[in-house]
Amino acid sequence: MIKPLYDRVLIERVEKTEEKKGSIIIPDTAKEKPQEGIIAAVGDGKLGDNGKRIPMTLKKGDRVLFGKYAGTDVKFGGKEYVIMREDELLAIIA
Repeated sequence: MIKPLYDRVLIERVEKTEEKKGSIIIPDTAKEKPQEGIIAAVGDGKLGDNGKRIPMTLKKGDRVLFGKYAGTDVKFGGKEYVIMREDELLAIIA
């Protein structure tokens, strides 16, 4: 498993069901990547100016929204993930 460092999180994208526009099925190559995912792993938090670790707000299993071009795509164990800093996330889905 991948363990993110500092204030980074590892996100597994949530795939949406097959998209249709009228009776036209949109192929996988034309679909946009989802901007929603589930946290697969979190780092330990970043170090503050005083040298103390600032704990993460997020935890494994949280469902989140992130920007279209945020983070770095990573493949590991046959799955695709996005790794990004906690402050790049837009929202937690309750």
